Amino acid sequence: MEKHFKYDFIIIGGGIVGLATAYQLLLKKSSLKIAIIEKENEVAAHQTGHNSGVIHSGLYYKPGSLKAQNCLQGYQMLIDFCREYEIPFDLCGKLVVASDESEIGELDKLYNRGLENGLTKNTIIEKDKIKDFEPNLRGVKAIHVPYTGIIDYSVVCNKLADLIKEKGAEIFLNHKVEKIENHNRFATIMTSQQEFEAKQYINCAGLYSDKIAALSNKNIDTRIIPFRGEYFMLKPEKRHLIKNLIYPVPDPNFPFLGVHFTRMIDGGVEAGPNAVFAFKREGYEKSDFDFTETMESLAWPGFRKVAVKYWKTGMGEFYRSFSKTAFTRALQKLVPIIQEDDLIPAEAGVRAQACDRWGGLIDDFKIIEEPNAIHILNAPSPAATSSLSIGNTIADMALARR
Repeated sequence: MEKHFKYDFIIIGGGIVGLATAYQLLLKKSSLKIAIIEKENEVAAHQTGHNSGVIHSGLYYKPGSLKAQNCLQGYQMLIDFCREYEIPFDLCGKLVVASDESEIGELDKLYNRGLENGLTKNTIIEKDKIKDFEPNLRGVKAIHVPYTGIIDYSVVCNKLADLIKEKGAEIFLNHKVEKIENHNRFATIMTSQQEFEAKQYINCAGLYSDKIAALSNKNIDTRIIPFRGEYFMLKPEKRHLIKNLIYPVPDPNFPFLGVHFTRMIDGGVEAGPNAVFAFKREGYEKSDFDFTETMESLAWPGFRKVAVKYWKTGMGEFYRSFSKTAFTRALQKLVPIIQEDDLIPAEAGVRAQACDRWGGLIDDFKIIEEPNAIHILNAPSPAATSSLSIGNTIADMALARR
């Protein structure tokens, strides 16, 4: 196999976090020799490419957490990047709505959390004013979040890839990492096509980030559990029913936001997602199944504890997965006028949800360091919004180690 020796950094994974990390490294030191290794034949093929395209405001995240810090910083960095490179986006705003009186307490907590995170332009919308924003929405109280926007993250990734290559970095597609050897001051990374050597490597492998980490550290206490998010699209003639974005009050005990409506940058309106355990890490279809990956998830002690804790919620999600009628009912809680015939199946996504050994679904971003490596072991939503800030954080960590 051909051998490459002259890289300062190898980044494993060509999603938005990996690309943003390479970009930020090169902004800080243009002379760096960087290679991105991606197992697919294009960048942004998985979580990034299946993203619903929301620019998140930072409303939901615990003040001071990595999610809050990076989302708030990354938000403005993303907007500035898009303006500089003329990438279309729309800060259209969203409503988070309490469907009945029982949800008002959590809605108020969410509003206060937004204030703690500096979102001073959010406003409380009382029941009689909700229809000024969304004429077909039913609710008793809402938060209007003007910061929220929509974008196509694949376009962002393609621009990042172009800029990275212009700055001298290399992107190797169709290279699946198979083995990693850590040496005293460098690492050897063997892919399906060739070998690479670098002073450091950065693991941005998303759905396979724990697998990549385990190639050099068998004691990783985190396992990626894949959850498929299934969507419908509103038929074109029904898109007018939704003006912008509509979200329910999230369940504070479950790390997903619930089914919602998202107007997309191409004019479509997406409805969903649910959150069902996927029997394959890249299992975008209900029928997708990988025996080894399924057994690895089921054997993980943390996931078994999660399954016991959330079995009732999980069964409800699976029921909605196979019942369009049930899925429609969940949407009708927000917009009663929506009918089953208004929905057409859309492409699903798979979320890489990190789970620790003790049954915790890790809520925050998780980054760990080893002598030759940095592993991003949990970077779910809002990682796309946060990507330039996450990349900046990782770049600083990496350069401090040289």
